[in-house]
Amino acid sequence: MMESPYKGKTGVKRLLNAFTYSCAGLQEAYRNEDAFRQEMLLAIVLIPLAFFLEHDMFGRALMIACVLLLLIVELINSAIEATVDRISLDDHRLAKRAKDIGSAAVLISLLNLFIVWMLVLLD
Repeated sequence: MMESPYKGKTGVKRLLNAFTYSCAGLQEAYRNEDAFRQEMLLAIVLIPLAFFLEHDMFGRALMIACVLLLLIVELINSAIEATVDRISLDDHRLAKRAKDIGSAAVLISLLNLFIVWMLVLLD
């Protein structure tokens, strides 16, 4: 089985490559995924708001962590959807299952964000 030619890089070179690929991934997600753009807008509003609200640092950290978790889950969901679409655009029950489960993960992350923000704000 052929390994990726990028697997042999180590040290600073690997870190620079990983950072470059991560930035490219964020750009691709922002450019091609409507849900990610919407959630980024939500993050742009909520993260600064967390700093302006009168709460302790733990509450702020929890609120921000929930926003970042939503973005992480959306990125993973988008990667799953892209992979499934790369394999085949045909309707298949397993493709639907993979996409639906990814979507469910995003929904749970959104619910988590809402519940944590409400609990912190209503403290």
